[in-house]
Amino acid sequence: MTTLAGAGAGEAAGSLLWSRAEQQDFRSRVRGCLLGGAIGDALGAGIEFHSLEQIRAAHGPEGVRDYVPAYGRRGAVTDDTQMTLFTVEGLIRAHTRRGTGVWQPAADVHRAHLRWAATQHSWGPDERDPDGGWLAREEWLYARRAPGNACLSGLADDRMGTLQSPKNPESKGCGTVMRSAPFGLLAGWEPQHVFQLAAECAAQTHGHPSGMLAAAAFAVIVHGIVRGEALEASVRRTLALLAVQPGHEETSRALQGALDAVRQGLPTPERVQSLGEGWVAEEALAMGLYCALVAEDVRHGLLLAVNHGGDSDSTGSVCGNLLGAVHGETALPAGWLAELEGRATVLELADDFALELTQGTTLHGPDSPAGASAAWLARYPRS
Repeated sequence: MTTLAGAGAGEAAGSLLWSRAEQQDFRSRVRGCLLGGAIGDALGAGIEFHSLEQIRAAHGPEGVRDYVPAYGRRGAVTDDTQMTLFTVEGLIRAHTRRGTGVWQPAADVHRAHLRWAATQHSWGPDERDPDGGWLAREEWLYARRAPGNACLSGLADDRMGTLQSPKNPESKGCGTVMRSAPFGLLAGWEPQHVFQLAAECAAQTHGHPSGMLAAAAFAVIVHGIVRGEALEASVRRTLALLAVQPGHEETSRALQGALDAVRQGLPTPERVQSLGEGWVAEEALAMGLYCALVAEDVRHGLLLAVNHGGDSDSTGSVCGNLLGAVHGETALPAGWLAELEGRATVLELADDFALELTQGTTLHGPDSPAGASAAWLARYPRS
């Protein structure tokens, strides 16, 4: 795979003129997407490696109905949320550089993921690094939460994987999908550019076509939702975009399988498991998507997404990203929000992302009345 069909690598994105109502709606969807993904991640964290039979034996015939302890507490998140947050931070920093003549968003996201990788082997933040930004100084992120081997090995050195020369070319683990919702939040971009960037950033750790294309497909599905499409309509448009990509067959079959499963009867854990276990990218996407499609509400969808004998935190994260983007943060269960690890950080980053995309030019662009905001660029350095 080289440049994906239908999009040019590194092309600049379009822009939107935002009314106040549109800004409020967008911020709610960004908050919902990131917080919802973190909640789904935390719900699945304590049962990630358990079979459905083990889950039912430990928690009753309906499985888990609430957070269960993981990593020493209730509501703990995993590497899924950690990497998603650094993806968001990389995208914000990329946008602060647009007016400087340097526009390399894939490289900015790669540098952000290297900052995440540092949290997996360092005791805590390096306060001596002036370019680290505020997120890398959040001490609670310095914790290993079962990160995937491909993510760790792909970020073990400074070489950036590309579509032409990806890292781990045989890997299609779900570590690409679980961190890719933020690309879909780039509401001012065209869908093919969202698809392209998500695939480029997946290639930094997972080089198998299904790993890259599942991440790209997930991003475009989220993108359609944020721009006002119904979830199923966004999936069908994504299938059309996928169909022209070399090596799309596994990802296309997985998405179509999720759509078909909706019409096969009442949702059950067994039906979720018929779509896979979620350890590989296209299965995690299909399982999380199916649960979002059949969800009666956010609580129902998320519990369905984690109660199975597979990668429960990743499928929960995908489902939460989707449902949060559809309904906004006010639809998220308050009790789960209250116990969520790192909620303040997730919320702060979500608001910064929305602020950058809707008001970036007034913060550091030609329309800024007093030039670039020093406070903003200290939070998101351009280096």
